[in-house]
Amino acid sequence: MDNFSDEYFENSFDYQNDTPYEGEVVDGEVALCKKNDVLHFGATVLPAFYSIMFFLSLFGNGLVLCIIYKYEKLSTVNNIFLLNLVISDLIFTFSLPFWAVYHKSEWIFGQGLCKLVGSCYFIGFNSSILFLTLITFDRYLAMVHAISAAKSRRKVYGFASSAVIWVISILASIKDIVFYDVMKGGNGLLCEMTGYHQIFLTKWELIGYYQQFFLFFLVPLFIVMYCYIRITIRIMFTRLAEKCRAVKLIFVIVFTFFICWTPYNVVILLKAIKKSFGEQNDCSDALDYALYVTRNFAYLYFCISPVFYTFLEKKFQTHFLNLLSKKITCLKIDYAMPSTTSKTTSTRSPITDY
Repeated sequence: MDNFSDEYFENSFDYQNDTPYEGEVVDGEVALCKKNDVLHFGATVLPAFYSIMFFLSLFGNGLVLCIIYKYEKLSTVNNIFLLNLVISDLIFTFSLPFWAVYHKSEWIFGQGLCKLVGSCYFIGFNSSILFLTLITFDRYLAMVHAISAAKSRRKVYGFASSAVIWVISILASIKDIVFYDVMKGGNGLLCEMTGYHQIFLTKWELIGYYQQFFLFFLVPLFIVMYCYIRITIRIMFTRLAEKCRAVKLIFVIVFTFFICWTPYNVVILLKAIKKSFGEQNDCSDALDYALYVTRNFAYLYFCISPVFYTFLEKKFQTHFLNLLSKKITCLKIDYAMPSTTSKTTSTRSPITDY
């Protein structure tokens, strides 16, 4: 688990020793790690960043949702997965304004919203990476095993696969629903993992770190790399005129996924190793700053991923131009010309659409 404010987490037990509350178990003294510089950095940078990311995600995902509703419906498995990806990203996105206010001052929204926002944050984040992996695997089936997969890639398969992803994401986030609560800190109210002894919470934190690294990073990365390597090989052995473009798009997808997602998970692994084997009184801020930066790159990628994945397909580009042409009349002529010529000069295939 990626604790949303890990630097808060390291301080919380010190405050608990001074201000115990009902249901809390306190035993022994805990060394205090001052994280004032890290907290000041977060209060300065994160509220503005989360606000910008909120509006970008709301606009981009809303646009994809509009195109699916107006032109695509849920007629294909790919559209079902895209819709679920948009939903998961919106669930995550709607938690951002709360965290922006939280980093700026304190948690002012009460105990119920602390659990709800915390769980939505993790459920949306976890399900996004799994749906991106599922979309990649579905494209692999459609392009490498097109004939054999034609019968299995029905709507039932799409809805069932999506349901499995949601169940996994919710189960992986149960501990956050249970442990997240409001507590009194040195600078106000905090919404963090609390209510149990430090050793117990640290063990669950480590479980979350390793769960994040292996289940939500290594497994998806392996599947994405394998699928796109097989897709690239498939494309290279075809005679499609646009195969170079398709290979370039695949490279962009894999490269962007790797660059945005890997640094964050490397930091997660380093934090897990430090907590497992490092000096317990080490108060270095290096990993805290690294977590801020790398985590936000990962957030940004998943907030814009539906737009990124959707507009790589020609039909969605056409739908977008069509949508614009209805709003901006001068675009109707420009939009109409390529659409008429494309019907007479090219034949469509799953790869060229890709």
